[in-house]
Amino acid sequence: MGKFDEHERVILNVGGTRHETYRTTLKTLPGTRLALLASESDLESVLDQLQQVPGFIEYNARSNEYFFDRHPGVFAYVLNYYRTGKLHCPADVCGPLFEEELSFWGIDETDVEPCCWMTYRQHRDAEEALEVFEMNVDNDDDDEYGKRLGIEDVVSPDGTVSRWRKWQPVIWNLFEDPYSSRAARKAFMKNSEN
Repeated sequence: MGKFDEHERVILNVGGTRHETYRTTLKTLPGTRLALLASESDLESVLDQLQQVPGFIEYNARSNEYFFDRHPGVFAYVLNYYRTGKLHCPADVCGPLFEEELSFWGIDETDVEPCCWMTYRQHRDAEEALEVFEMNVDNDDDDEYGKRLGIEDVVSPDGTVSRWRKWQPVIWNLFEDPYSSRAARKAFMKNSEN
Protein backbone atom coordinates (compact mmCIF):
# COMPACT_ATOMS: atom_id res chain seq x y z
CA MET A 1 0.00 0.00 0.00
CA GLY A 2 1.36 3.40 -0.93
CA LYS A 3 1.23 6.98 0.19
CA PHE A 4 -1.93 9.08 0.00
CA ASP A 5 -2.59 11.66 -2.70
CA GLU A 6 -2.99 15.20 -1.23
CA HIS A 7 -6.16 15.96 -3.20
CA GLU A 8 -7.64 12.52 -2.86
CA ARG A 9 -11.17 12.41 -1.54
CA VAL A 10 -11.82 10.62 1.72
CA ILE A 11 -15.12 8.94 2.44
CA LEU A 12 -16.10 8.86 6.08
CA ASN A 13 -19.10 6.81 7.13
CA VAL A 14 -20.08 8.00 10.59
CA GLY A 15 -22.96 6.14 12.18
CA GLY A 16 -24.35 5.21 8.76
CA THR A 17 -24.14 8.68 7.24
CA ARG A 18 -21.55 9.11 4.48
CA HIS A 19 -19.44 12.25 4.32
CA GLU A 20 -16.95 13.07 1.61
CA THR A 21 -14.08 15.53 1.88
CA TYR A 22 -10.48 16.06 0.79
CA ARG A 23 -7.38 14.96 2.67
CA THR A 24 -6.22 18.59 2.66
CA THR A 25 -9.37 19.53 4.59
CA LEU A 26 -8.58 16.95 7.25
CA LYS A 27 -5.08 18.39 7.67
CA THR A 28 -6.45 21.75 8.84
CA LEU A 29 -6.57 20.59 12.48
CA PRO A 30 -3.30 18.83 13.26
CA GLY A 31 -3.28 16.47 16.21
CA THR A 32 -6.89 15.41 15.78
CA ARG A 33 -8.20 11.98 14.88
CA LEU A 34 -9.17 12.95 11.33
CA ALA A 35 -5.78 14.60 10.74
CA LEU A 36 -4.33 11.13 11.30
CA LEU A 37 -6.22 9.95 8.21
CA ALA A 38 -4.56 12.70 6.20
CA SER A 39 -1.08 12.08 7.54
CA GLU A 40 1.85 11.22 5.31
CA SER A 41 2.02 7.73 6.81
CA ASP A 42 1.12 4.77 4.67
CA LEU A 43 -2.37 3.31 4.86
CA GLU A 44 -1.35 0.27 6.90
CA SER A 45 0.26 2.43 9.59
CA VAL A 46 -2.82 4.68 9.80
CA LEU A 47 -5.15 1.69 10.03
CA ASP A 48 -3.00 0.13 12.78
CA GLN A 49 -3.30 3.33 14.79
CA LEU A 50 -7.04 3.61 14.20
CA GLN A 51 -7.64 0.00 15.26
CA GLN A 52 -6.45 1.03 18.73
CA VAL A 53 -9.29 3.55 18.97
CA PRO A 54 -12.69 2.50 20.36
CA GLY A 55 -15.34 3.67 17.91
CA PHE A 56 -13.38 2.96 14.72
CA ILE A 57 -14.78 -0.17 13.16
CA GLU A 58 -13.31 -0.78 9.72
CA TYR A 59 -11.81 0.42 6.50
CA ASN A 60 -13.35 -0.80 3.25
CA ALA A 61 -10.61 -0.80 0.61
CA ARG A 62 -13.08 -1.46 -2.23
CA SER A 63 -15.03 1.73 -1.57
CA ASN A 64 -12.12 3.58 0.13
CA GLU A 65 -14.44 4.24 3.08
CA TYR A 66 -13.63 4.60 6.77
CA PHE A 67 -16.40 3.64 9.17
CA PHE A 68 -16.74 5.18 12.64
CA ASP A 69 -19.53 4.11 14.97
CA ARG A 70 -20.21 7.60 16.29
CA HIS A 71 -23.07 10.15 16.35
CA PRO A 72 -23.67 11.21 12.72
CA GLY A 73 -25.47 14.47 13.55
CA VAL A 74 -22.66 15.78 15.71
CA PHE A 75 -20.08 14.69 13.15
CA ALA A 76 -21.58 17.08 10.60
CA TYR A 77 -20.56 19.93 12.95
CA VAL A 78 -17.13 18.38 13.46
CA LEU A 79 -16.49 18.13 9.71
CA ASN A 80 -17.79 21.67 9.22
CA TYR A 81 -15.17 22.80 11.75
CA TYR A 82 -12.44 21.27 9.58
CA ARG A 83 -13.87 23.05 6.55
CA THR A 84 -14.53 26.50 8.03
CA GLY A 85 -12.38 26.75 11.15
CA LYS A 86 -15.49 27.59 13.20
CA LEU A 87 -16.88 25.07 15.69
CA HIS A 88 -20.57 25.51 16.36
CA CYS A 89 -22.66 23.54 18.83
CA PRO A 90 -25.91 21.90 17.70
CA ALA A 91 -28.89 23.14 19.72
CA ASP A 92 -30.67 19.77 19.52
CA VAL A 93 -27.88 17.71 21.14
CA CYS A 94 -27.24 17.60 24.87
CA GLY A 95 -23.97 19.07 26.10
CA PRO A 96 -22.45 15.86 27.51
CA LEU A 97 -22.93 14.06 24.18
CA PHE A 98 -21.33 16.91 22.23
CA GLU A 99 -18.50 17.03 24.77
CA GLU A 100 -17.92 13.28 24.40
CA GLU A 101 -17.85 13.51 20.60
CA LEU A 102 -15.39 16.41 20.66
CA SER A 103 -13.16 14.37 22.93
CA PHE A 104 -13.33 11.35 20.61
CA TRP A 105 -12.36 13.38 17.54
CA GLY A 106 -9.56 15.08 19.50
CA ILE A 107 -11.02 18.57 19.38
CA ASP A 108 -10.55 20.98 22.28
CA GLU A 109 -13.84 22.20 23.74
CA THR A 110 -12.45 25.73 24.05
CA ASP A 111 -12.61 25.94 20.25
CA VAL A 112 -16.43 26.28 20.44
CA GLU A 113 -17.44 29.63 18.94
CA PRO A 114 -18.55 32.37 21.37
CA CYS A 115 -22.05 32.40 19.86
CA CYS A 116 -22.49 28.76 20.92
CA TRP A 117 -20.54 28.76 24.17
CA MET A 118 -23.60 29.29 26.39
CA THR A 119 -25.48 26.49 24.64
CA TYR A 120 -22.50 24.22 25.05
CA ARG A 121 -21.91 25.11 28.73
CA GLN A 122 -25.59 24.99 29.65
CA HIS A 123 -25.43 21.37 30.85
CA ARG A 124 -22.52 22.08 33.19
CA ASP A 125 -24.22 25.15 34.59
CA ALA A 126 -27.39 23.11 35.15
CA GLU A 127 -25.42 20.37 36.92
CA GLU A 128 -23.90 22.95 39.23
CA ALA A 129 -27.32 24.45 39.94
CA LEU A 130 -28.79 21.03 40.66
CA GLU A 131 -26.17 20.42 43.33
CA VAL A 132 -27.98 23.05 45.38
CA PHE A 133 -31.21 21.04 45.20
CA GLU A 134 -29.49 17.90 46.41
CA MET A 135 -28.91 19.48 49.79
CA ASN A 136 -30.93 18.22 52.68
CA VAL A 137 -33.31 21.09 53.50
CA ASP A 138 -33.90 19.71 56.97
CA ASN A 139 -30.19 20.00 57.69
CA ASP A 140 -29.50 21.69 61.02
CA ASP A 141 -26.49 23.54 59.62
CA ASP A 142 -28.43 26.60 58.47
CA ASP A 143 -25.34 28.79 58.10
CA GLU A 144 -23.89 26.49 55.43
CA TYR A 145 -27.28 26.31 53.71
CA GLY A 146 -27.47 30.10 53.53
CA LYS A 147 -23.94 30.35 52.18
CA ARG A 148 -24.51 27.76 49.44
CA LEU A 149 -27.66 29.53 48.26
CA GLY A 150 -26.15 32.98 48.70
CA ILE A 151 -28.73 33.97 51.33
CA GLU A 152 -26.63 34.27 54.49
CA ASP A 153 -28.55 37.36 55.52
CA VAL A 154 -31.86 35.48 55.99
CA VAL A 155 -30.45 33.56 58.92
CA SER A 156 -31.68 35.28 62.07
CA PRO A 157 -29.25 36.24 64.82
CA ASP A 158 -30.30 33.20 66.86
CA GLY A 159 -29.28 30.96 63.91
CA THR A 160 -32.74 29.84 62.73
CA VAL A 161 -34.11 30.13 59.23
CA SER A 162 -37.79 30.08 58.45
CA ARG A 163 -39.03 27.43 56.04
CA TRP A 164 -40.17 30.14 53.60
CA ARG A 165 -36.74 31.74 53.61
CA LYS A 166 -35.18 28.36 52.81
CA TRP A 167 -37.49 27.67 49.88
CA GLN A 168 -37.91 31.22 48.52
CA PRO A 169 -34.78 31.15 46.29
CA VAL A 170 -35.71 27.71 44.99
CA ILE A 171 -39.23 28.85 44.10
CA TRP A 172 -37.97 32.05 42.49
CA ASN A 173 -35.50 30.04 40.44
CA LEU A 174 -38.37 27.82 39.33
CA PHE A 175 -40.08 30.78 37.67
CA GLU A 176 -37.11 32.89 36.63
CA ASP A 177 -34.60 30.35 35.32
CA PRO A 178 -36.04 27.72 32.95
CA TYR A 179 -32.82 25.69 33.18
CA SER A 180 -32.70 25.43 36.96
CA SER A 181 -34.73 22.20 37.09
CA ARG A 182 -37.08 19.96 35.11
CA ALA A 183 -40.06 21.51 36.86
CA ALA A 184 -38.87 24.97 35.84
CA ARG A 185 -38.46 23.85 32.24
CA LYS A 186 -42.01 22.41 32.20
CA ALA A 187 -43.41 25.62 33.69
CA PHE A 188 -41.49 27.66 31.12
CA MET A 189 -42.73 25.52 28.23
CA LYS A 190 -46.31 25.68 29.48
CA ASN A 191 -46.16 29.47 29.84
CA SER A 192 -44.58 29.91 26.40
CA GLU A 193 -47.45 27.95 24.81
CA ASN A 194 -50.03 30.37 26.22
